[in-house]
Amino acid sequence: MKKRISILLFQGLICTLLLNGCNTYVEEKNEQVTPEFHEEETAQTPESEQDTTEFNITEYDIEDDAEGIPDEDVEKRNQIGLNEEGISRIISGQTGLYSFGRLNEKEKFLYAELVTILEQRAHGIVVSSVLEEEIDKVFQCVMNDHPEIFYVSGYTYTKYTLDAEVQRIAFSGSYTMDEDQVLEAKKQIDAYTSQCFLGISPDAGEYEKVKYIYEYLIDHTEYDLSALENQNMVSVCMYQKSVCQGYAKTMQYLLNKAGIRATLVIGQVNTGEGHAWNLVWVDGEPYYVDATWGDAFYRFEPSNYDASEQELPLINYDYLCVTTDAISRTHIVDHVVELPICNSIAANYYVREGTYLTYYDDQIVSLLFQKAYQEGKNYLTFKASSQEVYTAVTQNLIDEQKIFEFLSNETKTVAYTTNEEYLTISFWL
Repeated sequence: MKKRISILLFQGLICTLLLNGCNTYVEEKNEQVTPEFHEEETAQTPESEQDTTEFNITEYDIEDDAEGIPDEDVEKRNQIGLNEEGISRIISGQTGLYSFGRLNEKEKFLYAELVTILEQRAHGIVVSSVLEEEIDKVFQCVMNDHPEIFYVSGYTYTKYTLDAEVQRIAFSGSYTMDEDQVLEAKKQIDAYTSQCFLGISPDAGEYEKVKYIYEYLIDHTEYDLSALENQNMVSVCMYQKSVCQGYAKTMQYLLNKAGIRATLVIGQVNTGEGHAWNLVWVDGEPYYVDATWGDAFYRFEPSNYDASEQELPLINYDYLCVTTDAISRTHIVDHVVELPICNSIAANYYVREGTYLTYYDDQIVSLLFQKAYQEGKNYLTFKASSQEVYTAVTQNLIDEQKIFEFLSNETKTVAYTTNEEYLTISFWL
């Protein structure tokens, strides 16, 4: 269980806490193989782990009589199930995966090849495409759909050319673990998943499952730039420490296991850093979820005032089931395939929890404070439906200090934080 962190508040006055942007640090990994034949070799890493693509190329030509796919390469494909029947079965198994569903038939065939190669940790398998851009796109789609392929940091490939024209490409994953390490990691991931799911009620709906997993992940993970395996879910499930991509891939994996459709989203935040979050479907509607930014341990910067201590809430719900318009205020999508427009607010946290205000009313606010006290909460957050409503809330509760009418014990001290980009304001009780 994550420890709560405390801040110091200025006595007698309302104090606003500061919010930081997302700082994501990733380590680029390029692995190469030694050329054995007449070949051109290129190493690639996932788009989300690099700023620029580095190529290490050696130019060779194959002999005229070597044109086509040699028998030994056909045999290597057959050994891992890349025959007509096997590929058809693999393609059928990808039904419902978001990125896979956005590909054309040729790309889906290549997708089946790549996912098989990566799942079996194979090397040097000739694939159906000779287009480097197509291979890169499909590889990104595979990794975005399959968080359970956590032992791959990138890929390498060998180009075989004849008179400067590419005849075939042999693909290999860049694997970070051997077979025994993968099996051990899977055991620990299964244990983590089982422990997490103990808290999900059999009667839970899709929103309740998404909310629970969001809270569980945040409550059991520390944001740590130095975390081991921090670009995948091993960092969360084995070490309980990660960065944004580890949070997002774990969220995706747990939701999928719980029967909730979810995928990884790659992009940037408005300060320019690379970032990863999720696209999630609740009751048939898509929403964005960002568990990293929902982790208040990561998001809040303590105040420097000398005064009494106040605990920060562990979880910020501004990023639980939000629309495209809301997420676009701080996040920039840079995804390999087109994403849907999310415009429903039916499963938004504040709507579902009853603290979404479409207008300001003293009686409604009073009832919400009373309910929060009855439930033993130590803070209460309101979300305004518009800038006009947000202004009315802040004017009434802060500028006119009506907040003191709703706090218990005739307190003269209050702490709050605002997020004008998301039109939310939180008060500590």
